[in-house]
Amino acid sequence: MKPGVINLSEKLSLFSEHWSPKIIAQMNDHHFKLVRLSGEFVWHTHEHTDEVFLVLEGEMTIDLPEGDTAVLGPGEMIVIPKGVEHRPRADTECRVMLVEYAGTVNTGDAEGDLTAPDDVWI
Repeated sequence: MKPGVINLSEKLSLFSEHWSPKIIAQMNDHHFKLVRLSGEFVWHTHEHTDEVFLVLEGEMTIDLPEGDTAVLGPGEMIVIPKGVEHRPRADTECRVMLVEYAGTVNTGDAEGDLTAPDDVWI
């Protein structure tokens, strides 16, 4: 496979739906995904994998157990360890890159209306 430059802004312009991650690259067994967040997601856990959130634009909050929260702005990231319950949310649209094990479902153990396909490339 030949290496190529990936323009994040260009990729983000290809979709508008919220909470529906799109794969833009793969490194070994991990996917790099772009997602637009707006509103409140569901509490969930990823039992077998850590998850990275890197804010590209906007601001997001991740609710954690026991009332803890993490607020992230542009250029900030957080690693949610496997098995840690969390709930992302954003008051206004936030654009995020996710890095996670290939095949990770966005809603983890809490599948429902916000569950998105985990294999959509753009």
